[in-house]
Amino acid sequence: MSGRSKRESRGSTRGKRESESRGSSGRVKRERDREREPEAASSRGSPVRVKREVEPASVREAQASVVPFVRVKREREVDEDSEPEREVRAKNGRVDSEDRRSRHCPYLDTINRSVLDFDFEKLCSISLSHINAYACLVCGKYFQGRGLKSHAYIHSVQFSHHVFLNLHTLKFYCLPDNYEIIDSSLEDITYVLKPTFTKQQIANLDKQAKLSRAYDGTTYLPGIVGLNNIKANDYANAVLQALSNVPPLRNYFLEEDNYKNIKRPPGDIMFLLVQRFGELMRKLWNPRNFKAHVSPHEMLQAVVLCSKKTFQITKQGDGVDFLSWFLNALHSALGGTKKKKKTIVTDVFQGSMRIFTKKLPHPDLPAEEKEQLLHNDEYQETMVESTFMYLTLDLPTAPLYKDEKEQLIIPQVPLFNILAKFNGITEKEYKTYKENFLKRFQLTKLPPYLIFCIKRFTKNNFFVEKNPTIVNFPITGQANGMNYKTSR
Repeated sequence: MSGRSKRESRGSTRGKRESESRGSSGRVKRERDREREPEAASSRGSPVRVKREVEPASVREAQASVVPFVRVKREREVDEDSEPEREVRAKNGRVDSEDRRSRHCPYLDTINRSVLDFDFEKLCSISLSHINAYACLVCGKYFQGRGLKSHAYIHSVQFSHHVFLNLHTLKFYCLPDNYEIIDSSLEDITYVLKPTFTKQQIANLDKQAKLSRAYDGTTYLPGIVGLNNIKANDYANAVLQALSNVPPLRNYFLEEDNYKNIKRPPGDIMFLLVQRFGELMRKLWNPRNFKAHVSPHEMLQAVVLCSKKTFQITKQGDGVDFLSWFLNALHSALGGTKKKKKTIVTDVFQGSMRIFTKKLPHPDLPAEEKEQLLHNDEYQETMVESTFMYLTLDLPTAPLYKDEKEQLIIPQVPLFNILAKFNGITEKEYKTYKENFLKRFQLTKLPPYLIFCIKRFTKNNFFVEKNPTIVNFPITGQANGMNYKTSR
């Protein structure tokens, strides 16, 4: 055979093969399109199933020749579950219930529970914003946002810290991959951030005095927990700790449902005091704390804001003044009024008394003129019914001179002696700038919990003097028919 005939036969054979391959590829493409038609219909959200029509035998034979290839490819696509397919399903309303990575996050072992502290104000450490705040569970810092160019996203890329907690929704996320983490081992972190108590747990608080162990190994008794002194807030810490151990008040604030639905006027900031006090109470009584002390930072921030900076963290204040303001502000924020509407504060601490007042003539007037003035209506005794949250007790004057042994003995006085101020008989003179009054007090109703404030400090033109007199009082028990539960 000549060379020309050989080339022609090769060319005809090659052309035949190409035409056959084109025909087979065309059939494969047509079959692939038929396979995808039902998927397209279902991806558009249509609930109707597409029924495939009966095809001729020749077509079925051609389909049989290409089915293995198509099936292998489709199985590979399903196994890979690539991101573009998930995006298409999300656009068409078909989103997976959860990402498979949510339950298999590889970064859970990087969480450092020893640096986690949720007592401070929930704001971003960079933008100082409260909105959309996240806590890095590796270093404990707060950042804002979760998307691209957000502070939390940049922090995760820059320092390779990947586990974050949304401080408002209590959900965990892995950044920068941005998927939610679902793992039962993280429940202790959410409980420290937001402790909750059931009615049964609250009822058993006083029955079970059980020591708890913090994450650092120290043991503590829930409720008997130290409060950090940020700078000069020890006066407020003493009051808050005392109030946290009054069972009816404690039980009320441990259960948030008791006060979360109270209606307040728009723009009212006083209810923040109620929320922060409830949060502090639950942290003080939390049996699963990471540390054996609590920082009242958020509570004191609310005090500074609601008192319009009358009580501050950086300046010493008077504990009695703070107690008086706090109880009245708490009562008002809970929707209470002076006379009609009561709250848990008045139910626990409010008592009533009669105050008898009599005006005295000026001491420099002659005796005859004084007698004449005493017959006037202005100088007759008047009586007023009044309520109280606490009783102020006066100490006897401390001795000024030393005894024969050149020692200054500190005097002691029983509680009942200084309580004689409220027996309705003992009178005491009170001076004002222009007038003098003689007053006596008679208790008519005692509250379940009676607060005594013993005045130890007196001011003059030069300095403040402290009275060191020791007051002996019973902690529990019956005394003169009255059950005293005292706190100093």
